[in-house]
Amino acid sequence: MAIITADRERFPNTPWQLVETRHEPGDAGTLETLFSLGNGHLGIRGAHWAAADSDLPGSFINGLHEIWDIKHAENAFGFARTGQRILYIPDANNFTLIIDGEAMTLAASEVLDYRRTVDFATGVYECRITWQCRSGAVVTTTERRALGFASRGSLGISLHVATDRDVSLDVTSSVINRQDQPVEDHSVHDPRRAGRHAGRVLLPLRLDGGDGSLRLAWEAAESKQRVGIAVDHWISAGYQPFETQVDQDDSNVRYVLVVSADVPFTLEKSVSYAAGPAIQDPAADAAAVAEAGLRSVREIFAESEAHYRDYWATSDIVVNGGNPELQQAIRWNLFQLAQATAQAGVAGIPAKGVTGSGYEGHYFWDQEVYLLPYMTYTNPEGARQVLEFRHRILPEAKIRAKELSVDGALFPWRTINGLEASAYYAAGTAQFHIAAAIAFAANRYLWATGDTAFRDGMGAELLIETARMWISLGFFGKDGLFHIHGVTGPDEYTAVVNDNLYTNVMARFNLRAAAALEHAGVTQEERQLWEAAAGRMQLPFDDRMQVHSQDNDFMTLEPWDWTTPRSKYPLLLHFHPLVIYRHQVLKQADTVLAMFLQWQDFTAEEKQRAFDFYDPITTGDSTLSACVQGIMAAEVGYSKEALEHFTNAVFIDLDDTHGNTIDGVHIASTGGVWSSLVCGFAGLRDQGPVPYFDPRLPGEWDGLTFHLKIRGRLLLVQLSKDSITLTVQDGEALEVDVRGQVLSVGSDPVQVVLEPVAEPEPTVFPSGLPTASIPVVRGNS
Repeated sequence: MAIITADRERFPNTPWQLVETRHEPGDAGTLETLFSLGNGHLGIRGAHWAAADSDLPGSFINGLHEIWDIKHAENAFGFARTGQRILYIPDANNFTLIIDGEAMTLAASEVLDYRRTVDFATGVYECRITWQCRSGAVVTTTERRALGFASRGSLGISLHVATDRDVSLDVTSSVINRQDQPVEDHSVHDPRRAGRHAGRVLLPLRLDGGDGSLRLAWEAAESKQRVGIAVDHWISAGYQPFETQVDQDDSNVRYVLVVSADVPFTLEKSVSYAAGPAIQDPAADAAAVAEAGLRSVREIFAESEAHYRDYWATSDIVVNGGNPELQQAIRWNLFQLAQATAQAGVAGIPAKGVTGSGYEGHYFWDQEVYLLPYMTYTNPEGARQVLEFRHRILPEAKIRAKELSVDGALFPWRTINGLEASAYYAAGTAQFHIAAAIAFAANRYLWATGDTAFRDGMGAELLIETARMWISLGFFGKDGLFHIHGVTGPDEYTAVVNDNLYTNVMARFNLRAAAALEHAGVTQEERQLWEAAAGRMQLPFDDRMQVHSQDNDFMTLEPWDWTTPRSKYPLLLHFHPLVIYRHQVLKQADTVLAMFLQWQDFTAEEKQRAFDFYDPITTGDSTLSACVQGIMAAEVGYSKEALEHFTNAVFIDLDDTHGNTIDGVHIASTGGVWSSLVCGFAGLRDQGPVPYFDPRLPGEWDGLTFHLKIRGRLLLVQLSKDSITLTVQDGEALEVDVRGQVLSVGSDPVQVVLEPVAEPEPTVFPSGLPTASIPVVRGNS
């Protein structure tokens, strides 16, 4: 059921904010995700400050996790051994507000006016509520929050209270250890959701407090990772705290005073978190490290505003004309991308960013295929740091490769600390294609930045070690072709197959890219072997359908029963995997994704036939699918379908179309939204001789404008119905290819007239299985 688009009175269409004008019970958890704040390192869910009004509140630090031994009911060699789960860090976003003896909550108090916003332009959360108190007083509370960026462990909160008469105010500001609170293990019912630990996780190292200040630190029981927190309070009235209490689960500072109509009350709460290598030394005082990072609330808000001022100057994407609601949705998605990646440092990007515990806070291939395109062209230094993280876990990947009897490096399908955490190997470890995703992202970064130091060092190692994995995983068959067997492609509804097209196409790229390196560590024999395997790679093709097959056997599978009611989707929650595996049905784009990423390797006809065949049998149960299908629809020339898929992608979380936004933003999908605009409608293709554009602007739109940071330049792209205009706003001239016309683009705008793209006739495929026409042979009775 739609949320944002279903009630535009409650959630008005504003281009630079997400606004809620009326509180209603029932969807608090999903809205906590939509109103969350993050900077890539620290994340705060958008919960209301009162415990009675929150559903799944919490705060997270990227990479801070607990581990445990995975218990397999039936064990086998090489299964994942160490589970990893992101921690709910002690949460500072909590207040109890009592006015004239009445605890103010949305659940039980009378509300006269309500407005909550998160401002994309400043990164500031604000919730303003006017209450009718039982004492007769009318009180307005305004809470504002922001995260630091230069000081990425900082959180600033202000609580302002104004009243029309004298009132007695009793306010308690708390830091709550939510990790060890009893909460239902939702993962029993939905594998996409995070589970809970059976025992206590955070063990206190330091619990100090006094005069409104708190200095606290904990250590995870098994991972031994530490987190420190320092909290200072300031109030406008100049009162001393009534009391300050410290405890491992609830530390708080309480103020009791009278507030008059002519002197409003303001409480400012400055919070600093410390986590990571700097505090892992047993002699280190995590709370003291956090204390050193304390900033005033004013400074934190200024940091946030400055960051977003710079961010939007080069990262905004403007759509002219069309549905005006799309612009707000696009900016919300771009805002989430910034919140998930801006200050992540040398770390991965969790599948939910730092907005929730979904997918246990793990890093997947999502970051390389769906997030690094955005990061490479808007924040190249951030993209480099993600690749540095992959390089940092290269030793673990080499050990994992040996466990699975292959050479080189085998990166984990899902991880936080570098070890494989996927307990279901068929849809986890078998997805060897993550190796090619990492190589592809490294190659794109090199192509887009010209970073020679990375090329000669970490980048080369990533390409070479992944190529070594592929050459040992695959083999030359009796037919003389190179085969890769026993793998799972991106489509997790078809598992452990032979010659998955996506995997083979991406492995071919990986082998070719590694072979092209001039590197002392690569022998001539090794280079020739890689080139031979790439040149002889098996790419399944169905002669009857005249379309590339997803794998060697996909075309022989029984078609899915498409009369299955919508209540039975996603299929993974209603059918045993073996039921799904034996049918011709897709969770997400697979072959289509291969043709997008390796765009030069397929003809226009091959792409169209693949889209026509696979799009109708793709459930979209994965949030990674709509954006890719939309990009390919745009390239093929299906304008209507392209816009439909894009619209589905841009509202996945805003309308909670997959029913699990409560667990955090689908960050990879937000990256897919960026790619849909830049690669779909503007038609950017990279890693060729020069940047290539083949625009496909929807007929409903008048224009599309964005920037790309590419090869040390800042390129402005302005697309209209009948032309594309390119301008290098910073840097030297850049060669660009527009539909085969190579241009030199400098500081003067270069305009190219675009001819309309005719929509092709859809492909009509033969119906029925290849054996459907064989007559029934009846025996003698």
